[in-house]
Amino acid sequence: MKVPQQAGGGWVSTGLHWRDGQPVLRAVHGHRVHERVVVPGAEIGWLIGGPRRCTGALLVGATERTPCPHHAVIGPDGGAVQCAACQSVDRGLALARDQILDDGRTYRLYLAWFGEGLLKVGLTGESRGTARLLEQGALAWTFAARGALPAVRRAELTVAASGMARERFTGRVKTAHWWRHGDAEYRRGLLTRARAAAHRLLDGHAVELLPDHPVVDQVGIFGLADGAPVSYGHIDALAPGAVVAGTLRPPIGRHLLLDQPGGAEPLLLDTRRLTGWTLAPAAGRPVSGLVVSPRTRPEEPDTQEALF
Repeated sequence: MKVPQQAGGGWVSTGLHWRDGQPVLRAVHGHRVHERVVVPGAEIGWLIGGPRRCTGALLVGATERTPCPHHAVIGPDGGAVQCAACQSVDRGLALARDQILDDGRTYRLYLAWFGEGLLKVGLTGESRGTARLLEQGALAWTFAARGALPAVRRAELTVAASGMARERFTGRVKTAHWWRHGDAEYRRGLLTRARAAAHRLLDGHAVELLPDHPVVDQVGIFGLADGAPVSYGHIDALAPGAVVAGTLRPPIGRHLLLDQPGGAEPLLLDTRRLTGWTLAPAAGRPVSGLVVSPRTRPEEPDTQEALF
């Protein structure tokens, strides 16, 4: 997967997004946009250039991200991917912070399952389809209701307040459940029961309940039918001069699993850590300059009773 060479600053990554059911890596140069669909089996090689910069904001009424007018430098640690000024005007952040009370659009309430004990409730714009559930890496999910933003937000808060689901989980918590997630029938039954329970909580709310929406299973899409690799390296940090390389497996949400040559352990990259860095082609170069921590599948619990 190549990134075109571009004079005058290079192409800046804006991460991985899902569109029409396909994972797409994007990079920008000013107002120009470069996109590539992520294809499992493809080889990638990127030389990371810095400093890491804010990639701008999605303004109210806009369909494309507006570049940061300050060309602001942001921290290299993978946290915030926008400067304070762009955060203050970003539509998505304003929505998450309840600073937009109603925007005239229709929203859907969803229940998403990320592993045992990890049931999430959230909302997404109906026009976005299933992109949010793919980007979050939900192993299975279902829509539970639809309506205007104020009503769906109240429904979300009601379900969260009941304790049956939470509004967010960290990436580390999600990835820890990639090794064991039961079978599809188990996930379907769990979410079907959870949706029925949510509907009982939402009796009288000004939303349209969706009792017959199917449960969508994404384990196969993410290549996790047999679980995550027994062990892999998690890329914790990038730096100027680092090289990210490998053979792509199916993306999991916004994460890329990269097989390494010679039987070395795969590497896992959260593409949000890639956001804001300048990328240049580095075909044929080995991985270097990365901060990596090991992740290993926990041992199966010992259920045999002790003799003594």
